[in-house]
Amino acid sequence: MKTIVHTPTNNLANSIDFYTKLKFNLLSEKTLTRFSEGKFVLEVNPERTARAGIKLLGTDWQSTCKKIEPLTKVMPQNDGFLVSDPNGVWIYLVSSDEDIVLPESENSVLGNFGGMSIETVDIERTLEFWLLLGFEVKSGKAEQGWFGLQNTDGFELSLMNPNICPHLFFNPGLNFFNGKNNPGIIEEVRRLNIPITEEITHFNKEGIVDNIIIRDPGGLGFFIFND
Repeated sequence: MKTIVHTPTNNLANSIDFYTKLKFNLLSEKTLTRFSEGKFVLEVNPERTARAGIKLLGTDWQSTCKKIEPLTKVMPQNDGFLVSDPNGVWIYLVSSDEDIVLPESENSVLGNFGGMSIETVDIERTLEFWLLLGFEVKSGKAEQGWFGLQNTDGFELSLMNPNICPHLFFNPGLNFFNGKNNPGIIEEVRRLNIPITEEITHFNKEGIVDNIIIRDPGGLGFFIFND
């Protein structure tokens, strides 16, 4: 299985400019526009019907779809199937044996990638769904209000109950956790004139902005935190 973050765009040139400024590596743009910062691949889809989510590449989605049909409607596509998790996050199940090799490179401006987060009103049903797609629980418990998952591709997914996060939340969102380096990363984001969707002071006793949220041109959210 290969995992690709999938994001729409209001304009392909805008998205290419956005990710180039953040020092993501442009992997391809002739047929599919893909970027990487060294730990994951992101695909920008200019089709007007594209939605934020995950694209999973595999060769046996028929059997998987039979398992998840009680939880979601399965929509056949030219290259596989389209489904959504219980929170409306789209998953593109693409029939492909394509091998994607991540480039050896430094992290992007955004720092250390920490997977994707999904906020859910039914964490147990959501967990069941993602387990059927090949993810496994690596941390967290239902009584704690969150789960940390990972699939065979090493892609991490965090599921969280509502009202845990005291800030805006865009489903799904990408996590970048930078500890004490986050203030410097925030300043670099400002210097690059990347619009900041929310400046977060909730976790800082002195009211200092030490966490921010940005969004790409298609609306995909990025949580740039000092966790």
